[in-house]
Amino acid sequence: MSLLIKNAIIVNADRMAKQPQDILIEKGVIAKIAPSIKADKAKVIDAKDKLVLPGLIDIHVHFREPGQEHKETIETGMAAAAKGGFTTVMCMPNTNPVIDNRSIAELVVNEAKRIGTINVFPIGAITEGLKSEELTDMFELKDAGCAALSDDGRCVSNSHIMRLAMEYAKMVGILLIQHCEDHDLTVGSVMNEGITSALLGFKGHPGPAESIIVARDIELAHYLDARMHFAHMSLKRSIELIRAAKAKGIKITAEATPHHFTLTEEALKSFDTNAKVNPPLRTEEDVAAVKEALNDGTIDCIVTDHAPHAREDKEHDLDHAPCGITGLETSVGLAVTELVDTKVLSWPQLAEKMASAPARIMGLTKKGALAEDYDGDVTIIDPKAEWVVREEDFVSKSVNSPFVGRKLKGRVEATICAGKVVFSR
Repeated sequence: MSLLIKNAIIVNADRMAKQPQDILIEKGVIAKIAPSIKADKAKVIDAKDKLVLPGLIDIHVHFREPGQEHKETIETGMAAAAKGGFTTVMCMPNTNPVIDNRSIAELVVNEAKRIGTINVFPIGAITEGLKSEELTDMFELKDAGCAALSDDGRCVSNSHIMRLAMEYAKMVGILLIQHCEDHDLTVGSVMNEGITSALLGFKGHPGPAESIIVARDIELAHYLDARMHFAHMSLKRSIELIRAAKAKGIKITAEATPHHFTLTEEALKSFDTNAKVNPPLRTEEDVAAVKEALNDGTIDCIVTDHAPHAREDKEHDLDHAPCGITGLETSVGLAVTELVDTKVLSWPQLAEKMASAPARIMGLTKKGALAEDYDGDVTIIDPKAEWVVREEDFVSKSVNSPFVGRKLKGRVEATICAGKVVFSR
């Protein structure tokens, strides 16, 4: 069935339309955009007073399947993504077993196809078992459907292995995503190292643990003329290094999460384990640096790092609770509240950070924009809607969010993937 979106104020990365237009999607592709379209047999959605963006893309999520389905399954993760406005997501390999071979990658691909709501691409591991010892078969993983490679959750700490990974990835034509953490500096750490960690009596995660790896991989990328993407940047110093490297033309990109541009280490003063993340929440200065980097393009895109954990796991004390929060269903509200409403980003810039740039980074040529002949992936947002984050409203299997109870502005009203409505409020 064809789908006709009426009265759409279209927001692309290059501009926000001043006048409403209609969007006709046929056979999963945007067939026509015009001021007025008639399509007698099409299903009609009226987007009056709403903003219509390209389907949002999240290149950093954790769906836990296989191995930890009590936290999240591919099916429940896809439902959470659709509710959050995402039409394409890419899930990290730190499952059990790890996505380090063809069979596990194809399991993710096939399960996502079976469910058939949004696009899901696995991200394969850089090293076998995430052990930073032996490289995976990158050709095999790419052929199995992996969109990129990462040891996320662990850093590729061995510099020689990282060099080989960049060289092989360059031959294969696949992107590497680095979790930047010198693990020798972070053993037993709970939160950002500083005055707050000292006052609370917790082992600190020092900033250089992140920036040392950023600096190393910038040097390797420069030396090898290779591409590198830095995951969940949280630190002012890391951002300064990335900004300087980009000015020299080094082929790097970077991402940030809503919790790193919204919360500081102060959130741990209440001993809320839902605010325990990796990299940890930093200082106000770091939050300001992340926002500035989003504005000036140093940080290319926004990701959720959606990391669900079962309630009983997060009910441990701060020393023993796992890191991570559920982020897919709150991402748009946090971005609108913390970035758009505060004039850090314009709406076109938000479309760039959450759709256009992720598509470009991952080489998705027909996604990330609302234009004729592009995929019919659309996110409809009510920019004025105010809502409160409530546990009972989550569709993710886990509800480990530090934002429960917070009032947000900006809400996803509908998510359309390949012309099919996969979520509607």
